[in-house]
Amino acid sequence: MSFASQFGDPDRPKSPLLQRFEDHLAPLSAVGLEDLAQRSGALSRRHFGRTMRLFAPLYLSNECVNNCSYCGFSRDNPILRTTLSPAQVAVEANHLRNLGFRNLLLVAGEHPKFVSDGYLQECLRQLAPSIPALGIEVGPMEDDQYAELVSCGAEGLVVYQETYDRAVYATLHTAGPKKNFDWRLDCPERAYAGGFRRIGIGALFGLANWRVEAIALAAHLEYLHKQCWKAQFTISFPRLKPHAGNHRHEADPALTLTDRQLVQLICAFRLTFPQVGIVLSTREPATLRDKLFALGVTHLSAGSHTEPGGYTGAGSDDLHRTVKGRRVELDPAEQSSGCSRATPQFEIDDQRSPLEVSLELQSQGFDPVWKDWDCAILAPKLA
Repeated sequence: MSFASQFGDPDRPKSPLLQRFEDHLAPLSAVGLEDLAQRSGALSRRHFGRTMRLFAPLYLSNECVNNCSYCGFSRDNPILRTTLSPAQVAVEANHLRNLGFRNLLLVAGEHPKFVSDGYLQECLRQLAPSIPALGIEVGPMEDDQYAELVSCGAEGLVVYQETYDRAVYATLHTAGPKKNFDWRLDCPERAYAGGFRRIGIGALFGLANWRVEAIALAAHLEYLHKQCWKAQFTISFPRLKPHAGNHRHEADPALTLTDRQLVQLICAFRLTFPQVGIVLSTREPATLRDKLFALGVTHLSAGSHTEPGGYTGAGSDDLHRTVKGRRVELDPAEQSSGCSRATPQFEIDDQRSPLEVSLELQSQGFDPVWKDWDCAILAPKLA
């Protein structure tokens, strides 16, 4: 039985683990939150030491067939689009490698015409010899497709449900294959069946009630730990940021996850799931990120760009718009206006370079880890 088939069953009893998680989300005084933070930090050091894994997102394409009202890449947004060639992806990856990264997350919108059969496989084959840890964040696929990507060098998958509220999900996704809530919800299980060893899940906080989202995310994680027990898991709590779509929920205080609540959320997951990786992205401001390092975070992005070609300018010679699946060239006025980059998915807040982030980590007593995996680990031993 998949997670989607049992999710939302009102007669299904809560496990003791999930009940403890809910208890950690109860409103707390300042003293209570400080105690939670101290325990969370101590537990993190017990299981992870002072290590902090660094990674960078590498955007391949901002083409998409889905209409998602919270996303800058949404199909009907009149944005500047481009898709990098595998050779251009290699240029971006080489730039990141020179900065120290050995862990990259390949990100692309969902568009079968532009991100077509064989494209991801070729990108992975180009990068695998020099980048040992390659993750993907793309549209959901079948088991055998995931297995093929693993054979080309991918070993990590990230898929956010966005929101676990079915009604809100239906309202936000108005066109494209992403409308299928259950298909997306079961994506981590298909990826595990395809051979992925790292799986990341999360929700986009700001779309629905944060406590309800958190409890659903915890239930999903608990299920995956039981059913996909050979994999390593990470969770992330991205908060809604400004983007090309100007999503209406951005100003809704009832749905906003505050800084204080984010602290409580990180601590609640750490205390309930001691060995899960917790990811903190450059969506958050530098001052807040620095304060969150010690509470339970284990994975950090740094120096991020959320548009294809954002690191080196690759793909800027092929900017265009897409209308109803058809490529539309820029008019002369746009070309002469100095448009030189594709539109990002969302704005980042922590603008520091990877080196600056690394130095801040070291000043707090952390050990930045640029590489923690190599396929040679699983290579058969020679006789």
